[in-house]
Amino acid sequence: MSGSANRPVRRRTFVLGTVAAAGTAALSGTAAAAAFGWSDDGSNYVVDTGANLVFKVSKTNGDLNSLVYRGTEYQGYGGKNSHIESGLGTSTVSIKQSGSTILISVAYGTLRHYYAARSGENNVYLWTNRADTSVASTRFILRVKAGLFLNDEPDSYTYAPTTIEASDVFAKSNGQTRSKHYSKLRVGDYNYVGWSASGVGLWIVRSNHEKASGGPFYRSLLRHQSADGGGLYEILHYAQNQTENERFGLQGPYVIALTDGGAPSSALFPGTLTTSWADSLGISGYVPASGRGRVAGVGITGRNTAHPYTVGLANSAAQYWGSARSSDGYFSITGILPGTYTLTVFKSELAVYTTSVTVTAGGTTTLNSIAIPSTNDPSNASAIWRINDWTGTPSGFKNADLMTYAHPSDVRASAWTGNVAIGSGSETSAFPCYIWKDVNSGLLVYFRLTAAQAAAAHTLRIGVTTAYANGRPQVVVNDTWTSAIPSPPTQPSTRSLTNGSYRGNNHTFTYSVPASAWLTDTSQYNVLKINVVSGSGATGYLSAGTSIDAIDLLA
Repeated sequence: MSGSANRPVRRRTFVLGTVAAAGTAALSGTAAAAAFGWSDDGSNYVVDTGANLVFKVSKTNGDLNSLVYRGTEYQGYGGKNSHIESGLGTSTVSIKQSGSTILISVAYGTLRHYYAARSGENNVYLWTNRADTSVASTRFILRVKAGLFLNDEPDSYTYAPTTIEASDVFAKSNGQTRSKHYSKLRVGDYNYVGWSASGVGLWIVRSNHEKASGGPFYRSLLRHQSADGGGLYEILHYAQNQTENERFGLQGPYVIALTDGGAPSSALFPGTLTTSWADSLGISGYVPASGRGRVAGVGITGRNTAHPYTVGLANSAAQYWGSARSSDGYFSITGILPGTYTLTVFKSELAVYTTSVTVTAGGTTTLNSIAIPSTNDPSNASAIWRINDWTGTPSGFKNADLMTYAHPSDVRASAWTGNVAIGSGSETSAFPCYIWKDVNSGLLVYFRLTAAQAAAAHTLRIGVTTAYANGRPQVVVNDTWTSAIPSPPTQPSTRSLTNGSYRGNNHTFTYSVPASAWLTDTSQYNVLKINVVSGSGATGYLSAGTSIDAIDLLA
């Protein structure tokens, strides 16, 4: 999975995603500012990469408290340093040099954190090994001084914000909303995050997220910026709208990369970066390439080629994913820790096939062509009518794209009304992607049936992708038949619909509608009312709600 290509950025702009061409001065520095090496100033270990980068790590707590590139300090705002979570407290910090590599090790309880520098590079390589819950380490945050990179994008604070939800969603005077949660991107869509201005690019290149949670479609905060400064994140575990348990172990490397304004080199990207130079450094939990395996699939049949397919591997210890080739479904996933994994094939974000695979160190597990049974894709079921295709996402519905980077109250959102008539040609685009108990419950779908169809019972299906506060649909047909209230499926308990994420647990609600519910006059429209029910939730956009994948009436 990869985002669209971005050209090198210009002054006062930023890039978030992947690029086809690497930026300059990413792996190797220009003329060396000083000799490669380190020193001890009494409070910090000071590392000069021999390029244009000098950084300091506190000997007391392992904070990164200085990041000087070409003579300019970039680290820090509000008196805070860059560190794991909110800082570790008193730690054991040590440093060693092995040829062209310097490694700083930080030990705090059961947690181990590392910074590495390579001679002639303007990069800092980081690893974090969290063994258990005794230490909170959901993120590494690189704090950046105010005024160096200015932007007014969805994932930034504004300079005179009005708080509209919790303490992290804001509205500008023009009605547009901003929040650090509004990244737009899923993990599989980006390789790096950062900014570029005045001939300098500052980036964090993400790790492969093998010890993170949520899979390739997960969204979490990536950066934020306000008048006080900015923050770039590597998320080690994030609980917002999370569908998986937390994983433990070594995560990394993720890379702080400084450039001449261009994007970081693709040689630093997850899946591309090689770190054989780190094999003998003694990093806790480190597994070299030789201790990892590969899974390759000959192809996948039974696909709907109108949609992308992703293959994911997951167990309690690790997760990986890769794209299936559009022509034949071939896939290859490398760098996998040994073990037995559940392999899942996703049509867009909808799981349509699972099996088990075992990976061995140094080996390749080759799979014969995978055949997706026709019944595994709900889109293959014969339907009298269908609103949207089944993809595991609300894509195509009204406001769906906007909701990954804006609050539902945003001025750019179309009205959350959306009664539709089957056969109008705009059923999907006119129907809201989200339904809330307090906002737009009671949406109507109008449709006609033939005499033969009206004489039979039918199954109605409503697919959802997540829910907030146990919101789920109860339906009424022609004001004469009302379904039972369905049991709520397992969904994340945190906010979702208001902070840029529809990705929960896909679930299909089915309703057996008796023939007696239909109108016998075939010239008249039947009316389906969709209500959201729940005993939980607050008010407005924080009332119980759900995200819609597809709705259909089966033949």
